[in-house]
Amino acid sequence: MKLVMLLLLFTLPIQWEPSFENAKKTAKEKYQLILLNFSGSDWCGPCIMLRKEYLESETFTQMAKDNLVLVNADFPRKKKNSLNPKIIKSNEALAELYNKEGNFPFTLLLNAEGKVLKTWRGKPDVSPEEWTTQIKAICEANK
Repeated sequence: MKLVMLLLLFTLPIQWEPSFENAKKTAKEKYQLILLNFSGSDWCGPCIMLRKEYLESETFTQMAKDNLVLVNADFPRKKKNSLNPKIIKSNEALAELYNKEGNFPFTLLLNAEGKVLKTWRGKPDVSPEEWTTQIKAICEANK
């Protein structure tokens, strides 16, 4: 039974924090950085590819568990995927602050105070493993 529970823990997807304010608090407490991803989960092809190839890769998820607080500002278009009005308002506020040009996907690496350390427009131009290594190096340099 213990083995089954342990296997389930390792196969669970990484957790995305819905609140940016909570993400900043957690990042400060754990000495981690924040990865903020702007996506159109149900209409943006590059966003879907970024999620599948990079954000859900085993290399990234293992690194993220110990180094990042993850926040996804999603802007779905289909009615069936509509978000809670509170989350919509929060995502719009994040876009006003960090993504005024409306880029999708757009990924930022931030410190616990919300200062931008690095950005990626679209899919990274390196492999998921190289991208993960870059992020981890920035995390370690900011501890």
